Amino acid sequence: MVPRLKEKYKKEIIPQMKEKFKYKNIMSVPKIDKVVINMGVGRAVTDKAELDNAVKELSLITGQKPAITKSRKSIAGFKIRDNVPIGCRVTLRNVFMYEFLDRLLNIAIPRIRDFRGLPINSFDKRGNYNFGIKDQSIFPEINPDTIKTTQGMNITVVTTSETDDEAVHMLELFGFPFKKKKDEN
Repeated sequence: MVPRLKEKYKKEIIPQMKEKFKYKNIMSVPKIDKVVINMGVGRAVTDKAELDNAVKELSLITGQKPAITKSRKSIAGFKIRDNVPIGCRVTLRNVFMYEFLDRLLNIAIPRIRDFRGLPINSFDKRGNYNFGIKDQSIFPEINPDTIKTTQGMNITVVTTSETDDEAVHMLELFGFPFKKKKDEN
């Protein structure tokens, strides 16, 4: 079964992008390449159970087992030694990516309290978009009664677009709720 967002991309977004940016070939239309979700667990240095909880929750949210990230060098100010587990991350592609984005845009983001929109200035000049979520409990897969500590995450949407304008337009067509600029009121 084809995910809803992939079907929407093929039937609606590609024709609109070709019309707006005058692409001659369908293969030159940008697409979402992958989604990377990263949880930095600084408390894992002193409490290994924090990292285990983060890995369990991230695997529930994404449907994939996360890779554990380790520190690269020692930092005395943060009491971190090199090669110590301090976080976890997951890279989603294809069907898993579209299913995650569908749940994120239609279920999780509307559950954020006092949500005003995603920041539009978080693009990296190459069409990739980064944003953070402060609480993992917005996802319906997480039982709020089992959460010991709130854990934030960074989500990176990697696109094949060459400019930020192309990426912004494409992600808006996917349904990303960006903040409106002050002068557009």
